[in-house]
Amino acid sequence: MKRITLSLSLVILIVLSSCSKDRDDEIRPLSELEIENFIYSGMQLYYLYKPEIPELANTYFDTNSELNDFLSAFTGPEDLFYNGLVADVDRFSFLSTDYRDLENSLAGVSKTSGIDYGLALDPNDANFAFAYVRYVLPNTSASENGVARGMIFNTINDERLTTTANGDGTYSLSTRSRELLNLDSYTIALAEFDTNDDLQLTGDRIDLVQKEYTENPVFIAKTLDIDGNKIGYLMYNAYRRNFDSELNAAFAQFQADGVTDLVLDLRYNGGGSVETAIDLTSMITGQFNGEIITKQQWNPEIQAAFEAEEPDALIDRFDNTISDGSLINSLNLSRLFVIGTGSTASASELTIIGLQPYIDVQTVGTTTVGKFQASITLYDSDSFRRNDETLNPSHFYAIQPLVYTYANADDVIGPPAGITPDFELREDISNLGTLGAPDEPLLSLALDQILGRSYSSKSKAGTVFELFGERENQNATYQRMYIKDLPDSLK
Repeated sequence: MKRITLSLSLVILIVLSSCSKDRDDEIRPLSELEIENFIYSGMQLYYLYKPEIPELANTYFDTNSELNDFLSAFTGPEDLFYNGLVADVDRFSFLSTDYRDLENSLAGVSKTSGIDYGLALDPNDANFAFAYVRYVLPNTSASENGVARGMIFNTINDERLTTTANGDGTYSLSTRSRELLNLDSYTIALAEFDTNDDLQLTGDRIDLVQKEYTENPVFIAKTLDIDGNKIGYLMYNAYRRNFDSELNAAFAQFQADGVTDLVLDLRYNGGGSVETAIDLTSMITGQFNGEIITKQQWNPEIQAAFEAEEPDALIDRFDNTISDGSLINSLNLSRLFVIGTGSTASASELTIIGLQPYIDVQTVGTTTVGKFQASITLYDSDSFRRNDETLNPSHFYAIQPLVYTYANADDVIGPPAGITPDFELREDISNLGTLGAPDEPLLSLALDQILGRSYSSKSKAGTVFELFGERENQNATYQRMYIKDLPDSLK
């Protein structure tokens, strides 16, 4: 097992000494179990749910031979990680076979035709599915070929989209349909519902090409002038540190426009960088610099070490600069309206929970996911960092385990069932509206609250389709919240 030198405290040193014991001479050849040993070492040290996995206890194995016997019982790294080391309560830790792809995904780089879609079951046969277009990325094959929000397709290359029953009452897209959606080029056939809710092909077909694309998560940033009220609208689709400058620039424009209220649209935002979420809360406010946003809770050993030597490292605070050192453009708002749905998770929920002790945060839409844990990318090196000169050159595996959960400044922990909306309204697939337009249903409901207009909390009449997926849930980083690096104290 790898040796790691940490300066945080004696607690960490004890953990490490208990799992090394000068047993290097007993380790099998690295070519056999080097990846498994890396995975086990990282999980044993940092995993949030370590107390729930007996085999991760510091003294569980007396010798490396015993450890290697345990590791050898699994068919490979994936089997070890998911079936041996991940707790039942953990829906979000994952393993990557190539950290280069993982890094691209975290930076918003992927191969896409430009369609962001949701998936729903065919109301007449759950063995089949259809996709509906939520939005279209600019300068992509989809935008160039006229794909628009609200379009429906259920056929790719003349094959129907099909589902797989998971055995717990839920469904996933079938392997074959995922393969079709991942082709470098494909043709979708558009469909529409008739009066009996049967999907009928319209006869329109669109050829699409997938290319590598870097998605700017600041999708729409505009100021609405309604009866003299300057209301900012920001549709923000992922928390990505490499686009912090673009996010800050949007708030500079809101400042220049004299915005007095903001609608933050996170309906499709599955989360991302904790650091960016902290910056966003500071852009929305600005008057609370240095105050506590969240309090981290790691596994008992790491937590005890922090509390003994560097308790402030457990605290995330409002700040006044973004990742490149630029000053944050703040609006000093005292209230915020957030649009959220069942696709809204992790860093999006942190933004809501973190702001609630300080300003009036009201949510519009449907219940969010309920994901309040952060993860970190661990690499196969002595420090588990990418830039370590000891980084193992023989493979590209990395793990992304959950490492802490958190509470806000009032010690409120996010509800696992998700954040319920103050004003409930589901998206109607048959009437999605135009994103950013004042009459788009969810934005209109938020504007009702800002302007004091009457509103109805009821969804419009129509078929309620069973949603079960979206474009992003094919990515390993789906609904993950992460910190960019381990704290300096752990170096």
